[in-house]
Amino acid sequence: MPAGLSEQARSQFLASLRESDIDRYLALLLMPDRVRDDVLALFLFNAEIASVRDRVREPLPGEMRLQWWRDMVAGDRRDEAQAHPVGALLLGLIERRNLPVEPLLAMCDARIFDLYDDPMPDRTSYEGYAGETASSLLQMTAFLLDPAAASQTGTASGHAGVAQAIAGHLMLLPISQARGQVFIPGDLLSATGLDRDSFLAGGNPERAANAVRAFAGFGRDHLGKARVALAEVPGSVKPAYLPVALVNSVLDRAEKNSGDCLSGPARLPQWRRQIQLWRASRRGQI
Repeated sequence: MPAGLSEQARSQFLASLRESDIDRYLALLLMPDRVRDDVLALFLFNAEIASVRDRVREPLPGEMRLQWWRDMVAGDRRDEAQAHPVGALLLGLIERRNLPVEPLLAMCDARIFDLYDDPMPDRTSYEGYAGETASSLLQMTAFLLDPAAASQTGTASGHAGVAQAIAGHLMLLPISQARGQVFIPGDLLSATGLDRDSFLAGGNPERAANAVRAFAGFGRDHLGKARVALAEVPGSVKPAYLPVALVNSVLDRAEKNSGDCLSGPARLPQWRRQIQLWRASRRGQI
């Protein structure tokens, strides 16, 4: 691992990631040792901005928090950033690896959507949101693994990120519903005879289940395209896509038991997810 992190600090950061994003934590443990600290910093930053909605009661403080991260990434607030464990870690990564900051800024901007209860208008809007969040994270992870090869991974990252974002929102459906959020695109809801309000009201379980299946099908389409694209990328960057190995099982469960997604997470037990990731690591494919 690169010099800089003590074993104690590394253990604390890993424990934090395990608590906030266990699937990416499990995937990180299977990535090459030489980049693990760098990817850890990136994953912790993502966990910080992805969890802002859970830490605030009103959107405005959330926007202020995201603006703080945006300013820090842009090079401002250096003193404040150095006093923040994850901020300092991320700044060190940006400087040490010449990590492009534009995708990080776009990630902060995209997360503003999470703070409000506005409906997701359509699939194109969802693809844009996922492209600036999950897809960007995959692309930057590929960059850390092999900067030269990462120039060939844009298509794979794009499709894989959309599929991964959909799987994440399927797993979080009960939570997002409880707080009045609907990430299922409006055109998919409309095709099943629903809109945001009727979906949240829960008065038509059959239509809601159809909407969940349609959402999962949208994810499966992108997952299939991601697999085709990943077959063409260099092996040096394939570990970046390990977290995507968990997407298929989520989509399977959502398609077969769509009603269950409305009451509980559509995910396998942790030990089975660990096996999936290990197998994907051995095979070099998702």
